[in-house]
Amino acid sequence: MTACRALKPLLLLGLNLLATPQRTLALEGEQTIFHSIATEQTRLVINGATDVDAMKPLILDFQHIAPEVTVVFNDYVTNDLFREAESACAQEAAYGDVLLSSSVDQLVKLANDGCAQDHRSQETQRVADWANWRDEVFGFTFEPAVIVYDSKRVPPEDVPRSHVEIAELLRAKPDVYRNRIGTYDVRASGIGYLLAFHDALQAPTTYGRLLESFSRADVVTRCCNSEVLGQIANGRLRIAYNVLGSYAYAASRRNPDLRVVIPRDYALILSRGALIPKLAPNPDLAKRFLDYLLSPRGQKVAREKAFFFSEGAPLPPDVDGPMSLIESGVGRPIRIGPALLAAQDQATRDRFIANWSSLFSTAPH
Repeated sequence: MTACRALKPLLLLGLNLLATPQRTLALEGEQTIFHSIATEQTRLVINGATDVDAMKPLILDFQHIAPEVTVVFNDYVTNDLFREAESACAQEAAYGDVLLSSSVDQLVKLANDGCAQDHRSQETQRVADWANWRDEVFGFTFEPAVIVYDSKRVPPEDVPRSHVEIAELLRAKPDVYRNRIGTYDVRASGIGYLLAFHDALQAPTTYGRLLESFSRADVVTRCCNSEVLGQIANGRLRIAYNVLGSYAYAASRRNPDLRVVIPRDYALILSRGALIPKLAPNPDLAKRFLDYLLSPRGQKVAREKAFFFSEGAPLPPDVDGPMSLIESGVGRPIRIGPALLAAQDQATRDRFIANWSSLFSTAPH
C-alpha cells in the first residue's frame, strides 16, 4: 500500500450520528459513512479517487433532497480504484453504485471494456460535448492544472507563470530550487500520468525542456495532491507543478501564504469523471445522484464549496490568471472520449513511463 494511502482513523465525537459523517477503516483505505437524515431506506456506495472533503458538501446537499439515503464513500488512489474496478468487471462482480475519478482515461477504458451502463436524462443533456462519452462517462467538474507556490519563500521575480518559466527558473537558480519543486509521480498516480501525457501532446518541446530541468533540480515526486501541497505548507517545498486547481485553491484558503497560478501559455482542464458500473446494485439511486451532480443545484454547490472552478464563472478570488480560461484561449480541456484510450494502451503507457523515469536517477523522494 502506498504512503499516500496511510490510514487516518478518526474518533467519532458526539452522539448525533445522523448529522455527523462517520469515518471507519476499510481494507482499501478510508471509508466515510454519511448517515441518512431521516430513517435510512437505502444506501448509495461511492468508490472514489476524489478527496472526501471535496465531496462532502455535495453529498450532504444531496441528502437534503434524498433524506432517506445513507451514503458510503470509499476513498482510493486512482490506480487502485481502476485496478479493483477492472477486476470486479472481469469477474462480473458488483463494485459500488458510482465510480468517481480524476483519471478519466481510466474510466473511459472501463466503459470501453463494457464495464459501465449508460444514462440519459435532462441533466446529462446539459453536459458539454467534451465532457460526455457515450452517455457512460460524465465530467462533473472543471479543474485547471495549476502552479502553486509559497509566497514567503518564492520572491515575486521568481514566480513562474508558464511551463517555460519553470524550466528557466530551474536553469537560472538550480541551487536555490534544487529539491524544492514538487509534482506527481506518474508511476504511482493515474491523474499524474494523465496530465503528463497531455503535457507531452500539448507542447512536446516545452515539456521535454521542463522534464530535463526537473531531473537536474532533483524534483520531489509524490503520488497525491495532498502530499505535494502538504509539503509546501510545511516548508519542505516551494513550488508545486500540475496540481489540480480545486485542491490547490482549497489549500490556499487554509494557508494564505500559498498562491495559485494558471499557466499563461496553456492550462490543461480536467473534468473529474463519474461512471455507473454495469452491475451497480442500486442503479436508479446511482442515476439520481449523478443527475444531482450535473444539475444546476449540484454545480452551484461544487463551485461554491467543493471544487471552486467553473467553466461559466470567473476564476475564484486571488487566483493569478485570466478571468475566463476558455475565452482567453489558455484553457485546453482534456476531452473525455476515445482519444483517451491511447493513454491507456499498455505499450504506450509503459514506454511513456520508462522515458519519464529515465530522467530521474533516483527513486521517488
